[in-house]
Amino acid sequence: MKRYLQTFANRATAVQAVKVASVGVANTVVSITLFNVFLAFGLSWFASVSTAFVLTTFMSYVVNRRWTFDLTDGRVSTSETASFFAVNGFAYVATIGIMWLAEGLFGPLDRLGYNAALLGAAGLLILPKLAGYRDVVFSRALGERVAGSAPAPAPVDG
Repeated sequence: MKRYLQTFANRATAVQAVKVASVGVANTVVSITLFNVFLAFGLSWFASVSTAFVLTTFMSYVVNRRWTFDLTDGRVSTSETASFFAVNGFAYVATIGIMWLAEGLFGPLDRLGYNAALLGAAGLLILPKLAGYRDVVFSRALGERVAGSAPAPAPVDG
């Protein structure tokens, strides 16, 4: 575990973390905006967050692949796409859980409370999502790039 955590202590991963966080901030702004629009149209908080999450996950995939991990070769695999949506599926379930927990702790939330819960979830999930993107989703493409001599984080064994 210690060796794995050390793989985050390098310049390449720090740059990736800043980029993932930047994409996350943009994604969160769009997601919360959509969430509030859907709420205004009468959808439940669950339907609003679910719809916004699905829509912004597509945006996140494209931007993270092209900008964060600099993968612009156009060779997108089914497993890469599926694993990206799996990582974000975990984030979605965690977000819903955080919102239900907030409701359980504080009672029925108003719009500000739901937005605060969404922001809290986004903050809590940034590092797990970075690890998932780097080590699961884009690891094969990054490994192929390492073989071609472009800079990328070293693969992690165990």
